[in-house]
Amino acid sequence: MSATPRLASIATAVPQHVLETPAVIREAARVFAPFGDNFDRMLPVFANSGIERRYSACPIEWFTTLSNWPERSGIFLEVGQSLFREVAAKALAEAGLAARDVDAIVSVSSTGIATPTIEARVMHEMGFRDDVMRLPVFGLGCAGGLSGLSIAARLSRGMPGKTILLVVIELCSLTFRPDEMSKSNIIASALFGDGAAAAIIRSQGDGPLLEHGAEHTWPDTVGIMGWRIDQEGFSAIFSRSIPDLVLNDLRPVADAFLARHGLALADMNHYSFHPGGTKVIQALENALELGQGRLQDERNILANFGNMSAPTVLFVLKRAMEKTWSGRRFLGTLGPGFTASFMTLTQ
Repeated sequence: MSATPRLASIATAVPQHVLETPAVIREAARVFAPFGDNFDRMLPVFANSGIERRYSACPIEWFTTLSNWPERSGIFLEVGQSLFREVAAKALAEAGLAARDVDAIVSVSSTGIATPTIEARVMHEMGFRDDVMRLPVFGLGCAGGLSGLSIAARLSRGMPGKTILLVVIELCSLTFRPDEMSKSNIIASALFGDGAAAAIIRSQGDGPLLEHGAEHTWPDTVGIMGWRIDQEGFSAIFSRSIPDLVLNDLRPVADAFLARHGLALADMNHYSFHPGGTKVIQALENALELGQGRLQDERNILANFGNMSAPTVLFVLKRAMEKTWSGRRFLGTLGPGFTASFMTLTQ
């Protein structure tokens, strides 16, 4: 018999290098100087990003030269394992649990590839059991944090009494391409930061109930967001149509998701979204008629951490969880596919 899963804890972590936006702008101007006026016309993207600082797996000097795929992969493994250890330990401690108490690990990332995956490389030194279930998830991009939480909740429903650990790690800075003068690369350079989040999901104890989760993938939208992959690594793909798609097409999909569970947006007391950028935040507020300025947690996380892809929504959720709240919370993310991921929480 299934039981409604609860969010027992949530934790976040970032790598050590801090990139302040003025320093990023100076370095970007130097790196892209060979492209002349083509870059100068796009410089306002940095100033208008709404980002004051973000964190990086590498110091700012690393971004001045083109790194190859083996180097990027090596950094992903080293820093990814370090972040896994830190953020998983935080989530376990907050829930009052040890690694041996975990029955399944869901690990999410789209910015690096490793086989064996990161959780397999650190599980024994951290004290996880030999029989722990591992479920690595790749390719969900910015939707991965919430889709990962939904996957963990479904596992919890099917494994009553068991403990699920979700770990989401993205090192978006490793996708920086100093050799590429494309609008998508400049936008990625202006927005992306690195970070990790972890959560404990179980069907007993305290914490908000993870009620309903679902995804919606629009047809003929695979080119809107994703990676172009070549011998140097990943390169970002962003369509300029993303804010318009959110503004025009998200509301009917959100309404349909809620209606399937006998709910409506009017039943929601709180909201937490992935802050993809300032234009996307504004589009979310307008599409869902939330009122301009409603999504302040999203703006604050974006300003202080940048767009970290998948873990960002969990940073927003953690900020919300640190406040006193009750009622029902609506969560949403958008990612490659082009896909929306939704969830409702109650407390």
